[in-house]
Amino acid sequence: MTAVEALAEFAVTQRRTPLTADVRHAAVRAVVDWVSATVPGSETPAARALTEALAPTSGPARLIPSGRAADVRTAALLNGTAAHAAELDDIYRDAFYHPGAPTVAAAFAVADQLDSSGMDFLRAVTIGYEIGARIALAVGPAHYRNWHTTGTVGTFGAAAAAAELLRLDADRFAGALALAATMAAGLQQTFRSPSTGKPLHAGHAAEAGVVAALAAGKGLAGALDVLEGPAGFGVATAGVTDLTVTGLGDPFCVTATTVKYHACCGHTFAAVDAALELRADGVGVDDIADIEIETYGTATRVAGRTDPREPDEARFSLAYTVAAALVLGSVRLRAFTPEALTDPAIRGLVTRTTVRIDPELDELTPGRRAARVRITDRNGVSYERLRLTRRGDPDDPLSDQELRDKFDELVPPFLGPSRAGTLAHALWNLPSLARMSALDWR
Repeated sequence: MTAVEALAEFAVTQRRTPLTADVRHAAVRAVVDWVSATVPGSETPAARALTEALAPTSGPARLIPSGRAADVRTAALLNGTAAHAAELDDIYRDAFYHPGAPTVAAAFAVADQLDSSGMDFLRAVTIGYEIGARIALAVGPAHYRNWHTTGTVGTFGAAAAAAELLRLDADRFAGALALAATMAAGLQQTFRSPSTGKPLHAGHAAEAGVVAALAAGKGLAGALDVLEGPAGFGVATAGVTDLTVTGLGDPFCVTATTVKYHACCGHTFAAVDAALELRADGVGVDDIADIEIETYGTATRVAGRTDPREPDEARFSLAYTVAAALVLGSVRLRAFTPEALTDPAIRGLVTRTTVRIDPELDELTPGRRAARVRITDRNGVSYERLRLTRRGDPDDPLSDQELRDKFDELVPPFLGPSRAGTLAHALWNLPSLARMSALDWR
């Protein structure tokens, strides 16, 4: 049995067993968090440009949050892009992977087309998270050296979610995953250089996954050894010659995701958390002479920008996000407005910040994402804070109330309090939703 056949067999076998209460609740949280990211993301320049370029007008699926009609492929593409555009979407920490953006976007599009129940939708989300995250773990950190896992592996998560909703049998489910592999894409250079293209990775993954599942359902066949074959996904993208997928459902990966607490690259989070703790302890911005950030190597490579000028650059700058945390007290959407990007206090701190790799913290990755922030004041006194994990990680999770607070901060400014409140109630009650068409986005 090949890897995609084993994954498909697992998914189809799971249909015999109801989701446990904890897995079901985790899937609901994932969807609530996805909407919290997608609503503001839909108004970013990247998402708006793509929507204007495609100008969808009809179809059985819907764009979020407008409710505008679109065909299933376009809905997956645009919603997946929006979900990743504001850098607020969830993370599967151990695999350098954002599972929600592509997976939930694909599930929403196909569930709209089929008018699925809320429970069928949540099962699809759960299976998509599981298969995507397990493949991401199998290719390991080597894959993330050059590839953006959300764009590549996200295609598998999206295909799995769509295949589950379509109720594909094991053979065609495996075919969907095999086809997904050959359409997977997403290069890290897109966000290492000035660009607004990174969110497209998640959108493309959602769309490609949907196409793979729909095509497999009609008999289009993929190469079943595409993951572990000598010219397959593992070898080509990570140099992994013995790719195996293990640990399925033990536990379900949807129960172990990181919910983002800040609107920026997750590699900055530990440093931002440390800076916020120092600020809470009374370290004053006006007294800061210099800032030192010590963290793991991937964080310095991906988020090492020293002079960011645009929002998408600032979200990938340890120096900027730490400075914004110290000046503003949070790193949410406000931190990436033109006013914040040109704030003299923030810019001044950025110029006085040094970022370096700490070998001991580097050894902790990927299981821990740690950072140390050291601030020296004008009198030569130093203040230091070490964060061995990030707020929102599985070992320091956000509560349901904190997740509701995130939704309430991010969604009402775009939808209005009444519409946002109605939507929140419906999302938290997805298990009892009889038909997805009853979920009103208008």
